[in-house]
Amino acid sequence: MGAVTQPKQDRSRATRQRLLEAAVACLAEYGWGGSTVAVVAERAGVSRGAAQHHFPTREDLFTAAVEYVAEERSAALRGLFTDGPPVRSAVVSALVDLYTGTLFRAALHLWVAASNEPQLRPRVTELEARVGRETHRIAVELLGADESVPGVRETVQGLLDMARGLGLANVLTDDAARRARVVAQWSRLLDTTLS
Repeated sequence: MGAVTQPKQDRSRATRQRLLEAAVACLAEYGWGGSTVAVVAERAGVSRGAAQHHFPTREDLFTAAVEYVAEERSAALRGLFTDGPPVRSAVVSALVDLYTGTLFRAALHLWVAASNEPQLRPRVTELEARVGRETHRIAVELLGADESVPGVRETVQGLLDMARGLGLANVLTDDAARRARVVAQWSRLLDTTLS
């Protein structure tokens, strides 16, 4: 019996993951208005019924999708620096990269939708607070920052706020050259502040 159940669970898990990845891609590409459960199901290659089995509401699907990818990105960020203490400029660059990809674009659409959708707002607010705390914790760890020193916590938070701002600028135009100069400057500032 266990052998029969396991492949079914694996298929269910794989379907759920395809739906989450498709939801993020659709949200980033089409925004909230164009991202329906049916559109996501089609992109994921599953029936609408299967999608609704995993995620009963549209809000369930999209908040789970952004949370899933945020967790994946956090794991990937940690995985970049497994060979000893990282160079600060590489950490700053990796943190900024978190805010310039598909996940940030999808999250941005979710934020805008949440500002107009009362049923979505509390879920997105709670999700973003959790993602923000986790990203801050990872940043402190990777930067080797001692938050007991006055001003260090605010410096790390300023880095993350700046990274989010660079990600926002990148939504409209490719801002890579300017971003590289800002990352270099922030790395120098962090070396001075955190040393």
